[in-house]
Amino acid sequence: MAKHSRFTPGILKKAQWHMQDNQVTPEAVFRSRRQIVKAMGLGAIGASVPGYVQAGLFDLFGDQPKSSFITTPLTFQTNKQYGDADVLTPLDKVTQHNNFYEFGTDKQDPFNNAQGFKVDPWQLRIEGEVERPMTLDFNDLTKMFPLEERNYRLRCVEAWSMVIPWVGFPLAALLKKVGVTSKGKYVAFETAFDPEQMPGQKSRLMGGGIHYPYVEGLTIAEAMNDLTLMSVGLYGKTLPPQNGAPIRLVVPWKYGFKSIKSIVRIRVMDKQPPTSWNQLAPHEYGFYANVNPAVDHPRWSQASERRIGEGGLFSATRIDTQPFNGYGEFVASLYDGIDLRKNY
Repeated sequence: MAKHSRFTPGILKKAQWHMQDNQVTPEAVFRSRRQIVKAMGLGAIGASVPGYVQAGLFDLFGDQPKSSFITTPLTFQTNKQYGDADVLTPLDKVTQHNNFYEFGTDKQDPFNNAQGFKVDPWQLRIEGEVERPMTLDFNDLTKMFPLEERNYRLRCVEAWSMVIPWVGFPLAALLKKVGVTSKGKYVAFETAFDPEQMPGQKSRLMGGGIHYPYVEGLTIAEAMNDLTLMSVGLYGKTLPPQNGAPIRLVVPWKYGFKSIKSIVRIRVMDKQPPTSWNQLAPHEYGFYANVNPAVDHPRWSQASERRIGEGGLFSATRIDTQPFNGYGEFVASLYDGIDLRKNY
């Protein structure tokens, strides 16, 4: 594996820490575009069709919003074991088509509303059923463990998908460092709670009705699996805020909502922890949330997905969804004896 630092030009811009929507796109253009979208009926499409590529509207109208958050290059090794042959999703789609309800429920809200998010200083606390609880600061996140780049498929429960070159370290390395005790059966995660910086946490309407802070969980076996990654970057640089800066979880065989963002707390537990989407809609979102084309969402099929790539609104390619998102050889044995229709 070659050690190197990748730099992708063109994303860094001069910092504008209080950028408003009408600075991203001129107000007159913004309003006229929305009128056209409404007239075309595309707003209704976005509300009703899973896999709708909202970011493609900017391709359609020819004006791309600009990032003001500064990301920096990372030094890492490339790990080609888990999907290097997949075609990567373009960087602008990865950073402008996001679910991060702390910054709003529309796909482009996180990009528009998170540019001023402050990630330094930062603290990540690891505690619970561990022998050596610890707190990592901002620098520890990228310095404590060797970093790897891994190309992972990301499958959203909304039936769209991407392929993203994440940079990070295995969660197992962190758990081994703190020493999980014999009582540790589950790992719970918690997102930062900062309503002043995360407007979706301040407004129930803007935040999609979720009870914040956002929480997630894995079994200890899932957490210790080598695929499970703590990501600190993508496309060779530190994470943008809309993608979960400064550190997030990536669990590629599960639906995307399991890959919790902007983590401040990891707690090893002896019982199954609550998870945000299961709390909000338990009949739709289970604890395991493994990608499973044979188990539909109550409101749409999971048998196929729209793979987001180059191009605009209608360019996403429809492909068949694979069990465990194609990672079955690495994770299927974790669920021996478990009914994954019942334990969705």
